[in-house]
Amino acid sequence: MRQRSLIAITAALAAGALTLTACGSRDEDGGSSNGDGGTTVTIGVDAPLTGDLSALGLGIKNSVDLAVKTANKEKYVEGVTFKIEALDDQAQPSSGQQNATKFVADKEVLGVVGPLNSSVAESMQKVFDDANLVEVSPANTNPALTQGADWQNKQVRPYKSYFRTATTDAIQGPFAAQYVYNDAKKKKVFVIDDKKTYGAGLAATFSEEFEKLGGKIVGTEHIDPETKDFSAVATKVKSSGADVVYYGGEYPQAGPLSKQIKAAGAKIPLVGGDGIYSADFIKLAGSSGTGDLATSVGAPVEDLPSAKEFVANYKTEGYKEAYEAYGGYSYDSAWAIIEAVKKVVEDNNGELPDDARAKVTEAMQGVSFDGVTGKVSFDEFGDATNKQLTVYSVENGAWSPAKSGTYTG
Repeated sequence: MRQRSLIAITAALAAGALTLTACGSRDEDGGSSNGDGGTTVTIGVDAPLTGDLSALGLGIKNSVDLAVKTANKEKYVEGVTFKIEALDDQAQPSSGQQNATKFVADKEVLGVVGPLNSSVAESMQKVFDDANLVEVSPANTNPALTQGADWQNKQVRPYKSYFRTATTDAIQGPFAAQYVYNDAKKKKVFVIDDKKTYGAGLAATFSEEFEKLGGKIVGTEHIDPETKDFSAVATKVKSSGADVVYYGGEYPQAGPLSKQIKAAGAKIPLVGGDGIYSADFIKLAGSSGTGDLATSVGAPVEDLPSAKEFVANYKTEGYKEAYEAYGGYSYDSAWAIIEAVKKVVEDNNGELPDDARAKVTEAMQGVSFDGVTGKVSFDEFGDATNKQLTVYSVENGAWSPAKSGTYTG
């Protein structure tokens, strides 16, 4: 162990205030002594905490915070106190990579929850894997992250340190297509995406299944996610004769897109994935968003008996922001890290080993518990074994569950 300074003197000293922080000593690879014979372990959080997607990102951060508070209150891992360190990636891959490097440099960090965006995850995976630092995303859905770039033909896991509690677009896209074609009885679709990893991948899996079912793609378009003027695309949708629009992307663009499509005269629903499943989509789409649809991972948290305690505790803690689409999955992602740390500590006579990060990553593969979202465990690729999805419809200014189930390929 290396001794660290016991007292950090802040700049506030100049103003007559002094902040004292007891630091103790730090292990070479994970955790630090908290000064009272215990160990402090940090769980990192990477998400967009500012910007257009901050509603989802703050829900992720708060839910991880709740998991950490619960573990500490219950003294779930004897001798270990958990804390979180949240970094803002602004939904940008470059920021995500910088954050990954910061987490790796902090030896107290034994696991990271996040990110939200699949494109950001691509920039972080190798950084974490090289450091044997486990990463559990509550939201990434692009199949390539766990099964390789050629996942449709041959599944090969790229990084052993990457896991996720959300199911993938290999299931979400086709599930949406089945609902749109079989349940909503829509046969002609105009497909739009934002050209990003998540959006383009989701649109592709939707399109393949929709055509397989007998549906017709009457038009395709890519949009610039940096703009909010989609009038040209809306006109194309109106002219195409489509009876539904599928959008691969996120709510900051989906809301205005839906509104402008209706304004152009195409009174047809917009359908998207979990990236548009947010209260902010409804705000942006306005009243014209009524009837729009979104798929999201898992069953509605409010309807799950396993989630009642989470919902109640979240409310009790008084978080200013809603837990949003990924709250339950974020809590379960954090708890999976906590479970892995618990196993490593118990297997090492109540202490963290020198190679704690590698051991936690190894333990994650065998983690299995009943979580907020149901049974939490991982397959050989690090993917969630829970494949359930739900279709939501905008009704009376709110998302209402329309159908839950699993994709039957």
